[in-house]
Amino acid sequence: MQEILYLEVPTPDSGAVLHWLHQDYAPAIAQKIITPTGCRLSHPRSESQLAIFIWTLQRTTYLKIFRWGSKPFPQEKKLGRSLRQELATTFPLTPQVPPRVDLEQDSIFTALAQDYPLTVQYFQKMPNGKADLERVYWWEQRWRQEVLNPQQPRTVITTVEAHPRASHGHAAKAYESNSSNGYTFNSHESTPSPEYDLIYIGGALGVIHAAVMARLGYRVLLLERLPFGRMNREWNISRGEFQSLIDLGLFTAAEFESVIAREYADGFNKFFDGNCPAHCQSPVLHTPTVLNVALDSSRFLALCGDKLREAGGEIWDQTEFQGAQVSPEQVSIEARDRRNGQMCTATGRLLVDAMGTASPIAWQLNQGRPFNSVCPTVGAIVSGIQPQVWDSTYGDVLYSHGDISRGRQLIWELFPGGGDELTIYLFHYHHIDRQNPGSLLEMYEDFFTILPEYRRCQLDELTWVKPTFGYIPGYFSHHSGDRAVAIDRLVAIGDAASLQSPLVFTGFGSLVRNLPRLTDLLATALKHDLLTSQHLNQIRAYQSNTAVTWLFSRGMMVPPGKSLPPNRINAMLNTFFGILGQESPELTDRFIKDRAGWWPFNRMALTAAWQNPGLLYWIWDMVGPGDMVRWLGSYASFTWEAFLHGILGLWVPGIVRSLQPWLEPRAPQLWFSLLAWSYALTYSLGMPRIEKPLPKPSSGSRQEDLTRSPLEVHPR
Repeated sequence: MQEILYLEVPTPDSGAVLHWLHQDYAPAIAQKIITPTGCRLSHPRSESQLAIFIWTLQRTTYLKIFRWGSKPFPQEKKLGRSLRQELATTFPLTPQVPPRVDLEQDSIFTALAQDYPLTVQYFQKMPNGKADLERVYWWEQRWRQEVLNPQQPRTVITTVEAHPRASHGHAAKAYESNSSNGYTFNSHESTPSPEYDLIYIGGALGVIHAAVMARLGYRVLLLERLPFGRMNREWNISRGEFQSLIDLGLFTAAEFESVIAREYADGFNKFFDGNCPAHCQSPVLHTPTVLNVALDSSRFLALCGDKLREAGGEIWDQTEFQGAQVSPEQVSIEARDRRNGQMCTATGRLLVDAMGTASPIAWQLNQGRPFNSVCPTVGAIVSGIQPQVWDSTYGDVLYSHGDISRGRQLIWELFPGGGDELTIYLFHYHHIDRQNPGSLLEMYEDFFTILPEYRRCQLDELTWVKPTFGYIPGYFSHHSGDRAVAIDRLVAIGDAASLQSPLVFTGFGSLVRNLPRLTDLLATALKHDLLTSQHLNQIRAYQSNTAVTWLFSRGMMVPPGKSLPPNRINAMLNTFFGILGQESPELTDRFIKDRAGWWPFNRMALTAAWQNPGLLYWIWDMVGPGDMVRWLGSYASFTWEAFLHGILGLWVPGIVRSLQPWLEPRAPQLWFSLLAWSYALTYSLGMPRIEKPLPKPSSGSRQEDLTRSPLEVHPR
């Protein structure tokens, strides 16, 4: 028996596909015999027969044709092509569009029950399910609005020659609309000095960075749209990576232990290979020190907030950013207090965008194209899964239990949390496409339907603690300056800067790994008032060794409008992870944590091509010539920076630091550029080093006398 064809029919209605095979499918050259799962085809002049059967998994339908017999069936290839075309025409891939909901008139549960019945059913079992589902809907509508109108991003940042006067503190102020797309401030006289050094918009990743800067003596304001401390996602990290926050003095070792919800013994990486050729199958890859520490995100954020306030910083939560004006002297922001609808204003020397994927600033800065890939991610924290279903001393770092489903390769993550809680995610890598932006609601319906396929559990027996969801963005960089992360007096960090790892890290991992560099450079820029786009665009968490692996991300995506063999992505992932499994645990750990250098990357790439020669064609077929040329640019940049690191990285940063006492007071702009370059020599290859103290705050900051290194700063 030989497999002739394997394809996906992108519909969860397998009954409709079976009915079509039974009633409408009429092959011209063969006699059809109906079977319970499909049909058989016979021919009077052939001893062989073809068996066509279907099955359902992951809310989609799969079809295979097998030949019974040693000789080819008459015109079997033509018959397979014809069947594929007929099925594609009859059952096209049609992404589901959420209904329009007026939350002032309708309950979110009532409005979505018909289209997303399981999502509504299980959100109703969550403590804050109504508000959380409204948040999911809000995120999806915001994301769709930006993707569907890329040429007309909302105008939320405007520039003026002289800055308008803003009333001091959390005061009410009128805010005028000048178009359906943006806003403008009323005209006032100028104000003599800003109230804050830094204004952060976004309280998840933002509070980490803000707390460090406040403890260095800078006047900091943080705005958060939700009640402070609420998160749509949970965070996992390793002990080695969290050490950056301890070294910077933000946390003590004891405080770190207090925010650990769970530390698991081992993490598994495995992709479904039941339909893969033998050379594309691989064993489980063990990564015991990757994302093995689950943080208690509420306590973690609360501690960061406490440290920010103790250092004199302010937090305005439940306050939604509306717009900002940038002048040569300062930036003035306006926001709406969601509790009473009043408008609030504040002025600062620098605005930091930490709003993540939903950031209208990021969309405006990059002309409606701040990202070119995204991971729609959904999931939940649950308790009550029985030990025989899952041993909570282990985690799933990356796992798939099926092939491509409705144009997506679905991937699971599972991390043990506090007590008997588990955090479970379902996501996929996705091209940003106007016809198919990527849907959280559709993913949630998948999640609740196929979770029992992934882990043999009964959903009604689980306790649903809270949902976890979001859009995790990515940008395919081919050099360090090909994407704007800043303009005058404004810089983006975290997901808003779109510096995502292709494997398991989001803006949180990127921020923590790069926090010493980002903090030092930002403090230097503030100290010398180097707050133009020329300088601020050098404050970014770019890594050339991460940028070059965007091809790996592309290998996880189905190109828009293209139909791939269902097992293609699993076969590619198993090839790469099989090679990782042959490497030392230390190298595997460095690769997944974005710390692999030039030689290990090239050696593993060559090994993959040797073990699976079809891999090169598969990649070409998926990315096309244009993106292959772009990737060659990324590879050239990676090679050049690896060369510079090899000959300069071990000694130049030390020399640059030794020049600081003489050079910084005489030529601060030159000093800043040299400092950024010296950091790039190590961080660009994922090998950071902290050599010297951060600069003390500049004139106008709250604490003039702070001269200690962040390595010496302790909680007050």
